[in-house]
Amino acid sequence: MISRYTLPRMGKIWEEEQKFSLWLKIELLVCEAWAKMGKIPPQALEKIKKKANFDIKRIKEIESEVKHDVVAFLTNLAEYVGPEARYIHLGLTSSDIGDTCLALQMKRAAQIILQDLDKLAGVLREKTREHKNTLMMGRTHGIHAEPITLGLKFALWYEEMKRNLERMREAKENISYGKLSGAVGTYANLEPSVEEYVCKKLDLTPCPVSNQIMQRDRHAQYLSTLAIIASSLDKFALEIRGLQRTEIRELEEPFLKGQKGSSAMPHKRNPITCERICGLARLLRSNLQAGLENVALWGERDISHSSVERVIIPDSTILLDYMLEKFTWILENLFIYPENMKKNIEKTKGLFYSQRLLLELAEKGLSREEAYRLVQKNAMRCWEENKNFKHLIEEDKQIAKYLKKGDIDSIFELQYYLRWIDDILRRIGI
Repeated sequence: MISRYTLPRMGKIWEEEQKFSLWLKIELLVCEAWAKMGKIPPQALEKIKKKANFDIKRIKEIESEVKHDVVAFLTNLAEYVGPEARYIHLGLTSSDIGDTCLALQMKRAAQIILQDLDKLAGVLREKTREHKNTLMMGRTHGIHAEPITLGLKFALWYEEMKRNLERMREAKENISYGKLSGAVGTYANLEPSVEEYVCKKLDLTPCPVSNQIMQRDRHAQYLSTLAIIASSLDKFALEIRGLQRTEIRELEEPFLKGQKGSSAMPHKRNPITCERICGLARLLRSNLQAGLENVALWGERDISHSSVERVIIPDSTILLDYMLEKFTWILENLFIYPENMKKNIEKTKGLFYSQRLLLELAEKGLSREEAYRLVQKNAMRCWEENKNFKHLIEEDKQIAKYLKKGDIDSIFELQYYLRWIDDILRRIGI
């Protein structure tokens, strides 16, 4: 089971202790801003800072009666501060505190995910270099197409993770906004300078315009980014699962000493961690759907979004952190079987050379349609009679009119498929 405490650094961000600590920090900064403007006496500010505290158990007791978490927090805070508590929360509405706090939490969570992404990209980069010449069969529709290298497959993933890093940086920047503009965003009982002061202290940017809340398109973009990253991991893990199939067995996720694959069949080595990643990606995508539904609210605000995002935002960040760590571990310890890759390349007895053969015949003067017919005729014989494709081509009298043995030998050259690998990798900085 994945809980908020499975990964302490991410889970800690979403603990109630952390949330209430941030609420308190924001309230105290607002008091500081008012004091600088002469709205709160210096002595009162000093007492507020000295006495301010909270007790989660007591907040829960109060909330059970008042049915409002921020009111419960402020009531408990007043119990610690005393008469000077009348200066706390001046001109604010609950969302000023809640949304600014949530922005801080999401920003911190984004930083952890960026670190995860950077680590995974680094592993992919190294795997690309290590296996740039490890030949394997490329497949389209699940069917053998033409050879590629394992390094090229890793390079494709590496470039995608670079895009995910950029998406996450943009999502982090887009969520790093604070909002302290009052009940409907007009600063009726505040001043914009209070918001500016607090946001500067928190390293946030004030929302240029707001109503009672930060607009939830920001949160939707953030959740969309998490879902896209999860979908990338889903794609990568699905590919490993496919290549781990018994009849293929070119890649295999780590299988540790003492691990059991099945309660019934002792021989089983199942891709359970990759399957877990694929399954959890579905949760991230479903959370995005809920986040998109949160964008549309009544008037200046309703709270239909509130209960939803208390679940989907913490859970999505925790899940993605977990998925990124797990997939990085898989890659670092991945079992790779080059001999099986070689056997699989040879399985179709040279059929994958068909495109080179087609192009060479066309270059010798045949129409593309006639060249295709001649090549396909022999390819179908190779499939159906299980004969060597090159031998069939060499025996074909029609093809012999256009291609000599040396031409055919040149066409059936495996290293031909590697000649641009270094150029491709240079284009992505490897």
